[in-house]
Amino acid sequence: MSDLAHKAQAPQSVRCFVITVSDTRTDATDASGRAIVALLEAAGHFVSGRTIVKDDPELVRGTIERQLANPDVQVIITTGGTGITSRDSTYEAIDTLLQKRLDGFGELFRMLSYDQIGPAAMMSRAAAGLVAGRIIVSLPGSEAAVRLAMERLLIPELGHLVQQASR
Repeated sequence: MSDLAHKAQAPQSVRCFVITVSDTRTDATDASGRAIVALLEAAGHFVSGRTIVKDDPELVRGTIERQLANPDVQVIITTGGTGITSRDSTYEAIDTLLQKRLDGFGELFRMLSYDQIGPAAMMSRAAAGLVAGRIIVSLPGSEAAVRLAMERLLIPELGHLVQQASR
């Protein structure tokens, strides 16, 4: 089967949950979370919910685990906490949950980021993988980074990712 035929069988709409990881963001100031929701909905996907949690590994992991228990959620997208400061802990929280890693996501994201921000792209620990047949994606907290990842990587492949993860 060709790549195009394969992707044509993927769902056109998937169910997503968005988590902003931040010690300072509020509903009013969460531009990255709003951008993810807007881009998903514009692409025809369904956002079942959105929340903001403090940058604490246990809180992040607990929030993700609650969504993994929700049969209506196929994709969990986080924003924030992927840098290298002492408070950035999203990567650690998610890494312990992943059953399969999609290393290519982080590699491609950093490659695209390099074109925009230069060598500082190496400090991003954006990551993606699978847990129990669900996709988890961890994006940086900046709105520009979120838009880059969503527009260039996730939106074009989201249905295909869900299709393959559920097989």
